[in-house]
Amino acid sequence: MVKSMTGFGAARGASGKMEITVELKSVNNRYLDCSVKIPRVYMSLEEPIKAVVQKSISRGKVDVYVSIDTSKADDVEITVNRPLAAAYISALRSMAKEFSLSDNITAMDLTKFPDVLQANKQEADIEQLASDICCVLEAAVSDFEDMRSREGAKLSGDISARLCEIEKLAFLVEEASPRSVAEYRKKLETRMSEILQTADVDQTRILTEAALFADRVAVNEEIVRLRSHVDQLRELLKSPEPVGRKIDFLVQEFNREANTIGSKGNDTEMSKVVVDLKAEIEKIREQAQNIE
Repeated sequence: MVKSMTGFGAARGASGKMEITVELKSVNNRYLDCSVKIPRVYMSLEEPIKAVVQKSISRGKVDVYVSIDTSKADDVEITVNRPLAAAYISALRSMAKEFSLSDNITAMDLTKFPDVLQANKQEADIEQLASDICCVLEAAVSDFEDMRSREGAKLSGDISARLCEIEKLAFLVEEASPRSVAEYRKKLETRMSEILQTADVDQTRILTEAALFADRVAVNEEIVRLRSHVDQLRELLKSPEPVGRKIDFLVQEFNREANTIGSKGNDTEMSKVVVDLKAEIEKIREQAQNIE
C-alpha cells in the first residue's frame, strides 16, 4: 500500500506521575532525516526514539517532539539536616540560659535557619522513562501511519487515473501513426506528379520512400514499452514496501518513451497527443514526490 511522506501523529501517556506527550510530523525528503526535540536533561533518550521511528519510516524529514510534564510528579524530597538542627537548638538554649530568656523553641523557629531543611530532587528512572516514552511514541507512530496511509490512498487513486489516461493516449498515438504514413505517401505522390508534370509516377519509388518513412516514424516499440511501464507502475502501487524511489525511476522511463514518440511524430494531431501524454506523466512525477 502506498504511503505519503507527509503526515502528523500524536499520543499521550505517563511514566509514574510524569505526563508524556509525543508528536510527529514529516515532509518530503529524498532520504530519512529524523530530528528529535526533547528536554535537554533527557537527551540520552534521543537514539532509542530514533530507532523506533526508523522501524516504520524509510523516507522523509521527520520531526519528533517529546514533552515531559513533571509538575505533578512527587520527585522532591524534604529532609532535615539533623546535626545542624541540633546545633541550632543547643546554641539557642545556651543563649536563653545565659541571658535569662524563655526556652520556647518551636519547629517553625528552626525552619527559619538556613540549611536546616533541604529539598532533594529524586533522580528519574531513566530506563523506565525511556521505555514509557517509546510506548507513547509507538502510539503516535501508529496515528502517524494511519494518516500517511489515507494520504497514500489518495495519491494512488490519482496516479491510477493518470495511468488510464496514458493508456488512452497511447491508443491514439497508435492509431495516428498509420494515418501519417498514408498521408505522407499521398503527399509524396502529389509532389512527384507536380515535379514530373505527369500522372504516371513510379510506384516502386513511392513504396520505397513510404516504407523508409514508415520505419522512421514507427512507434510500435515505444507503445509496447509504455504499456509495460503502466503495468509495472500498477503493480508498484499494490506493493506493501516503500516504492517512491522506484516510481521516480519508472517515471523517467515514461518520459523517455514519450520523448521518442514525440521525435517521431510529424503531424499536428500526434504532436497534441504527445503534449497531453507528457502532461499526464508530469502529474504522476509530481505525485510521486510525495510517496515514501
